[in-house]
Amino acid sequence: MDIEITTLAERPELQGPMWQMLDTWVEFVTHDPIAWAYIGRIVGELPEYVLVATDAEGEVVGRAFSVPLAMDVDGRRDLPAGGWDQVMLWAFSDLRHGRKPDIVSAIEITVATGRQGQGISGLMLAAMRDNVRRLGFDELIAPVRPSAKSAEPLALIDEYAYRTREADGLPHDPWLRVHVRAGGVIEKVAPTSMTVTGSLDQWRTWTGLAFDTTGQVEVEGGLVPVHCEAERGYGVYVEPNVWVRHRV
Repeated sequence: MDIEITTLAERPELQGPMWQMLDTWVEFVTHDPIAWAYIGRIVGELPEYVLVATDAEGEVVGRAFSVPLAMDVDGRRDLPAGGWDQVMLWAFSDLRHGRKPDIVSAIEITVATGRQGQGISGLMLAAMRDNVRRLGFDELIAPVRPSAKSAEPLALIDEYAYRTREADGLPHDPWLRVHVRAGGVIEKVAPTSMTVTGSLDQWRTWTGLAFDTTGQVEVEGGLVPVHCEAERGYGVYVEPNVWVRHRV
């Protein structure tokens, strides 16, 4: 497979095609307020931490974002329960205050619609590890969104994260399996990695479901159900992720 992976700093002309790449993210996930606030800033302010994959025809087939941050400071020495949201907040706080980073966190690895199952995600992860090393760091942490968990929204993440295959002992989840094969170690669960809140009308728009009964609502692409408060008019989705640590 002829795939070229470069940083956005090296090829800034790929920014437009990268954003135009069709992907498989479910609608409601894109309404995490931290994502709204910071994803664009990674591209604008940290292009050396953005990877773009193109095929032999020059079409963008994958993207990967990461952020540098300081973890060896008071209040941060443990990987946070807040996962994805928390590292984004810490990274841009560090950038604003001029705090020297000592580690890099993965934020996203996304493969273009129709290009899944071709090994591109593994190539992107390997390229991210290489880029982290090139930038002078020796560790990459990743709040991993286990891809197959959406098929079992009621399963407890503390059990799911450590579930393995009998044949080879590798993780049951395919995306966790890619990380472990690449040398990553599953370290802990991030139970509140991403939070999406919205009115019931918003949730109806995002999912096509009625959201008219108080309780847990299973939604397509959700790793856990959405908590619906029908009488109060809102729904809350709190997504767990799995912390994986890579030494590069």
